[in-house]
Amino acid sequence: MKTVHMLALVALTVSFVAIGAAQAMDHPKKTEHPAKSEHPATTEHPATTEHPAAGEHFTGDNDLVSIASGAGDLTSFVAAVQAAGLVDKLQEKGPFTVFVPSDAAFAKLPEGALAHLLEPANKAALAGILASHVVPGMILAADVKTMKAANVNGHDLAIEVKDGVVTIDGARVIKTDLKAGNGVIHVIDAVIMPGEAHEHPASDKPKDHPAH
Repeated sequence: MKTVHMLALVALTVSFVAIGAAQAMDHPKKTEHPAKSEHPATTEHPATTEHPAAGEHFTGDNDLVSIASGAGDLTSFVAAVQAAGLVDKLQEKGPFTVFVPSDAAFAKLPEGALAHLLEPANKAALAGILASHVVPGMILAADVKTMKAANVNGHDLAIEVKDGVVTIDGARVIKTDLKAGNGVIHVIDAVIMPGEAHEHPASDKPKDHPAH
């Protein structure tokens, strides 16, 4: 009788073992799921160094805006650059050549014109006027000759040398070579208006020229 009970117990134990084995095969073990190392690593995402580097801006303390601020007679230009939101642009690595109207040049504008342009509602118009004074690249006084130079608006400025006098679209150059770390400033005696620049013939440079 004991023998029968023992056989029955053995048979029951074998059954439980068989059932457990079957269940284990039906359900994958945790180790069968993709391991962490099988997932894309975080290093596969674009690194932050792929974004434009901070070096796109000139990092010194003698950028074009700083030089203009310290010149003494260019305060109207500096105020206009700030009002137009162009400070960052003139602090880029460049280089740029900027023909900056003196305070006396801004004073020649019709009464109330500058104050009107400095109003927030006229920010875009002011930026367009200021951009007419900026040429990509470095043009020093020694390099100047009668020629055309495309400003950052893509329009030509007429540079003329005659009897030792240099004019930019009719504005006379009265001070030269105020050098900055990202360009150079030449001071002129009049404000160049975009409409005047449009009257000159289109540049003969290829459309893919950096000045366009």
